[in-house]
Amino acid sequence: MTLPVSQGSRWNMQRLWPMLVVLMPCVLLALGGEPVRHALQYDRVAILHGQVWRIFTGNFVHLGWGHLAEDMAGYMLLWLLFEELLPGWRCPLLVVLGSLGVGIGLYLGDPALRWYVGISGALNTLWLAGAMLLMQRRDWLGWVLAVFLILKLIYEQTLGPLPFSVATTGGPVVVDAHLYGALTGALLGIALLIWPRLFGQAGRV
Repeated sequence: MTLPVSQGSRWNMQRLWPMLVVLMPCVLLALGGEPVRHALQYDRVAILHGQVWRIFTGNFVHLGWGHLAEDMAGYMLLWLLFEELLPGWRCPLLVVLGSLGVGIGLYLGDPALRWYVGISGALNTLWLAGAMLLMQRRDWLGWVLAVFLILKLIYEQTLGPLPFSVATTGGPVVVDAHLYGALTGALLGIALLIWPRLFGQAGRV
């Protein structure tokens, strides 16, 4: 027997799944506690010994519930900002590509970094790519978002992590992850502007 589903509920699921498809794996992995985090975190020594999946999976585990809540709040905000420009699978895909960009960037550019967790770097990919699409539409919000991100990156690269980020994360903040995520976002944003069909006419309304 199949229970009827209202049109409103169906519409909500159709709208919300791009948010949940990122949030739910992070929450489920967090429920596994430290064993899961240690098994999946970016770990340079383990990667050198063949566990290459850690380049990607390290982005989806977190130091604790405070760290997770901060990153999930960031994704929900970005998704709400960009769901019109990047509907459906596009926001999650940018986060996935950003995760790869962050992991590869850390592996190639930070050989001294021992370990890393968190999806904040990949969120910068979505942040900048979305901002660039808004700028293409001559939306002032795109410029505000891009300038704010650039100023944040400059601060982090010169003075270190933002003070409140250290408190909420509960551990060291790897600011280079934010930089590599933003650089990945810039490359993907340029690709979207030059070749809109890359994401199925993303940003075309």
